[in-house]
Amino acid sequence: MSHGHDADTKALSRGDAAVLMRRATYASVAVASLLILGKGAAWLASDSVAMLSTLVDSLLDALASLVTLFAVRTALSPADADHRFGHGKAEPLASLAQAAFVAGTATFVLAEAARHLWQPRPIGHSDLAIGVMVVSILATLGLVLFQRFVVARTGSLAIRGDLLHYASDLLTNAGVLAAIVAVGWTGLLWLDPVAGAAVALFLLVQAGRIAHAALDMLMDRELPEAERARIIEIARAHPEVRDIHDLRTRAAGPDRFIQCHMTLDADLPLRQAHMVAAAVSREIRDAFPDAEVIIHQDPAGIHDPL
Repeated sequence: MSHGHDADTKALSRGDAAVLMRRATYASVAVASLLILGKGAAWLASDSVAMLSTLVDSLLDALASLVTLFAVRTALSPADADHRFGHGKAEPLASLAQAAFVAGTATFVLAEAARHLWQPRPIGHSDLAIGVMVVSILATLGLVLFQRFVVARTGSLAIRGDLLHYASDLLTNAGVLAAIVAVGWTGLLWLDPVAGAAVALFLLVQAGRIAHAALDMLMDRELPEAERARIIEIARAHPEVRDIHDLRTRAAGPDRFIQCHMTLDADLPLRQAHMVAAAVSREIRDAFPDAEVIIHQDPAGIHDPL
């Protein structure tokens, strides 16, 4: 499971990443608020289950975006005396909260869909509902494109969780729009609750994906194999490094932690061994900005009994 870091992330300073992440959270809250107003009016006028499902989804997105805003602000806070490893795990905790919100909301919409299947109701003011859905799709598309840019540059798990919400909204909004149009053309009232149920099931799948990624980070899953291979390659490239072993890595929000043992010549003076380790550590941090790197030096031919 990738943690979302790539080559673009490496060129971005922590300060620039923080600015982008904050802008992404502000944009998501603003878009969600706009969509809630429009969809709320459309639902009250139409009494459509499909419209209700996308309204509840937008309510969820607004709440989740607020949680993300708090999480990003917390995750970007520097380490302190009580949190020596920083506050990065606020991001996956926020993602778990988002997953819980999604799952609960989807269950509510499924119940409403079942009720409307049992007692079908016509959709009122369908023109208003269609107009609102078109605006929703355009606004959401703009937000998703911006969030994709931010995730590519920062690797933020919290922003990626928000991106999943709004990317799924593009599909669900299109499905709701199609359902409302189809009901108007065909008069088949059951299409409305079926579309709402489909949206709810899709949201449940997204909740599972968000929770899986968050749990990976909370459980200190290793960085992707490509990144681990890059770390080993950098260390072994130094002429005085004989080998590297016991590599341990993890991510916590925007921060990464890298630990390894490096085998050096047993006769190498302590000062020179320290300089080699410092040089390798700098090169690793150049490739992985803001990573905390700890290197233990092992003399060749001597095995640690521990």
